[in-house]
Amino acid sequence: MRQVWSIFTREFRSYFVSPVAYIVIVVFLLVTGWLFFSPFFLQGQASMRAFFKLLPFVFSFVVPAVTMKLFAEELNTGSYELLLTLPVDLRQVLLGKLAAGAAFVLVMLLPTIVYAVSVSFVGDLDWGPVAGGYIGALLLGTAFSAIGLLASALTRSQIVAFIVASAICFGLTILDAMLFFLPGFMLDVAHYIAAETHFGNFSKGVIDTRDILYFASVAFLALYGAYLVLAEKR
Repeated sequence: MRQVWSIFTREFRSYFVSPVAYIVIVVFLLVTGWLFFSPFFLQGQASMRAFFKLLPFVFSFVVPAVTMKLFAEELNTGSYELLLTLPVDLRQVLLGKLAAGAAFVLVMLLPTIVYAVSVSFVGDLDWGPVAGGYIGALLLGTAFSAIGLLASALTRSQIVAFIVASAICFGLTILDAMLFFLPGFMLDVAHYIAAETHFGNFSKGVIDTRDILYFASVAFLALYGAYLVLAEKR
């Protein structure tokens, strides 16, 4: 656990030694704020559902941008070989880096609580779906971070890692909307693996263990894939 904590703190601090992290956070807040508040007063409802509706789409590009450097940068500079000489297990490295990515997602989400507070001033806001939405957002961000970690382990190029992770995350996000184009025998499977299906339940205030299991499974499969890739490189 000490090794995981050490890797987590190193990676998390590294985000804030360059302006990239601050740019990502500012862009995230500007995009979500504009997309949420622009139609807010036309809806006439004190609800955060519109914010949580667009969040998976924004995460599909923001989270890969956050995680693209986690392994690709080390593979490109050769510092990954140095990491292997340290008394640390590959699984600990993966957990530490995943925790750093998830923590950064949490840092991005915290300022958006201002949106909920603002909405509560203009109407009677139901805080149950809001709390459920934020729990789901953190789970979604963690799952997407694991996918970004896998993509970063596959290549030395951060741009390629970003494109691969964004494609996978965006595909999982829009899959539920593409069911119309799929044959009947694929509908149940596609509906289950669609991220929007499970995140939508959280945004309604419904916390189901099946949805938690889904995000945990996505994160586990992505981490296991990254482990296999890095073990082969090792």
